[in-house]
Amino acid sequence: MPLRLIFMGTPDFAVPTLLELVAHGHEVAAVYTRTPKPGGRRGLQLQPTPVEQEARPLGIPVLTPKTLRTPEALEEFRAHDADAAVVVAYGMILPQSILDTPKLGCFNLHASLLPRWRGAAPINRAIMAGDAESGVMVMKMDVGLDTGDVAMAERLAISDSITASDLHDALAPLGADLMVRAMGALERGRLQLTKQSEDGVTYAAKIDKAEARIDWSKPAHAVLRHIHGLSPFPGAWCELADDGGPVRLKILRCELTKGSGAPGDVLDDDLAIACGDGAIRLLELQREGKARMKASDFLRGTALKPPARLA
Repeated sequence: MPLRLIFMGTPDFAVPTLLELVAHGHEVAAVYTRTPKPGGRRGLQLQPTPVEQEARPLGIPVLTPKTLRTPEALEEFRAHDADAAVVVAYGMILPQSILDTPKLGCFNLHASLLPRWRGAAPINRAIMAGDAESGVMVMKMDVGLDTGDVAMAERLAISDSITASDLHDALAPLGADLMVRAMGALERGRLQLTKQSEDGVTYAAKIDKAEARIDWSKPAHAVLRHIHGLSPFPGAWCELADDGGPVRLKILRCELTKGSGAPGDVLDDDLAIACGDGAIRLLELQREGKARMKASDFLRGTALKPPARLA
């Protein structure tokens, strides 16, 4: 028999899991997501979350509570009489009373290879740290920060060409398939759980915009991973000297190249930039107030060649 589920998720990353659960015949009794935020061209129209936008056409009831810690919220949650809850980037901590409500438990899809990168920004941190691989894991939730027992995992290699956006888009469908398999095993009573290791625990702190400035004095590989780990948001940036004063450039994609010079020096006419050790070549960037563009298009409108320097 298919499971009766509560789905709890908010961003684009959670959408494939919701759709796959429905497609595989599970009954989603309710969707919990965050409250709509102002958006639109003027920032005045309330914008429902990506999960809500997908759930409503499916006829699934959508709830957007501001807290789950009131008796009323708990009673409403219990009224769904769910076998299990599936949580994917919901954005709200679940109290013990909520975790204890579904008959079979609450299961979270987390975008890292736990216990590495527990916390808010595992995709970004894995790239920025130079990790060789990432992945997704299904975990039975407890009150700790991503400390629950793990049920299933899938791994994915991180090459130097992968940005945070690329990794996000690769892990979302991989995670959806993993959660469907986990719920199938749970339905059959065959889902096995393994305690997380106490070794190798790291925390993926939320990205602070203050981290985004590029430090050209670092080795080229570290600069590349910093750029790709923050692409496209918030976007790693540097400054270009201009007649009207410094102009901010976001660097969105790059590659390693040969060359050396003082950190930040432009080494050729094709946007090779010197780092503390080695160099990178800029492939995609965004001038302040402009759209993102390929390096070739950028160079048509901006002369950037030696002896220029990026600050």
